[in-house]
Amino acid sequence: MCRILGLHYSGFYAWLKPPDSPRAIEDKRLLGKIKKFWLESGCSYGYRNITRDFKDCGERCGKNRVHRIMREAGIRSQLGYKKHRGFKGGDLSHVARNTLDRGFEVAEPNISWVTDFTYIRTHEGWLYLTIVLDLFSRQIIGWSMKSSPRSDLVIDALLMAIWRRKPEGKVLIHSDQGVQYTSSDWRKFVDDNNLELSMSRRGNCHDNAVAESFFYLLKTKRIKRKIYKTRNNARSETFNYIVFFYYPRRRHGNNDGISPMEFERSYFKKLANVSKTRGLPLTASPTVITTGFYFQLSRNQFTQLVNTYNKFDLPKYRSNGKHVSTDATLRDFLLF
Repeated sequence: MCRILGLHYSGFYAWLKPPDSPRAIEDKRLLGKIKKFWLESGCSYGYRNITRDFKDCGERCGKNRVHRIMREAGIRSQLGYKKHRGFKGGDLSHVARNTLDRGFEVAEPNISWVTDFTYIRTHEGWLYLTIVLDLFSRQIIGWSMKSSPRSDLVIDALLMAIWRRKPEGKVLIHSDQGVQYTSSDWRKFVDDNNLELSMSRRGNCHDNAVAESFFYLLKTKRIKRKIYKTRNNARSETFNYIVFFYYPRRRHGNNDGISPMEFERSYFKKLANVSKTRGLPLTASPTVITTGFYFQLSRNQFTQLVNTYNKFDLPKYRSNGKHVSTDATLRDFLLF
């Protein structure tokens, strides 16, 4: 055909493989960044959150273009589990009223906390995880992981939250009606630490939807359909998700698309500016919360805290007449 038309063979083969257009070249460059953001999220982000990552790093790229590039490359967000039929009713608890009453929006930190626990499957047996979450920024302020679901599992998580936050006023702590949260040890610990109890209606998971939502994210984005070899492996994976991804990086829709740590940092920055303008004292130190898992300490202070860990003076509580050590929980939190 080339001989008849008087064309050179190289021109025909160049026509078969035309060079990429400037837009196609730009799409390839964007695809590299998309893969980077997607892998950093644990292969869980969709095109909306990746678009926000582009905006943060100074790239101009629309969400529809990101969606198209991801679809063509076969990149997609991690899908969740099948939804179950919801619950509409449920009896009130005889231990505490449902004071929270789905009031999940709060204006300040340390006003309302929610707590719950879940199971993580391992070949050694179940690993039980309890979290305490501040409704203001959706930040996990305390957690505990143990091999048995006794009352000290939930008390350790709450103790960690109190030790980290040091609330000045009374805090509402909301939970479901699990046996751990109706135990005398739990109620005594709550009373001794100036907290107010609130409980969901029986069998109604929507009354504690924020805590349930975090477990949904953890299980669908990180441990979906996975059985860990040991409890330590599961504990390490869960710890890494909370401290190194959920705190500093995980974009939250309730926080205007920024991470819990950044949301609290911006809140206290605005509070400090307002107080400075009006000549008013701060009611709370902005460093108490904004630095997340670094405990507002400098690097040298943090290193010294880890090195002198066994001598650190921490509060204890009693359970069944015996001192219960919180060493395991705090070691997990400090030595990361």
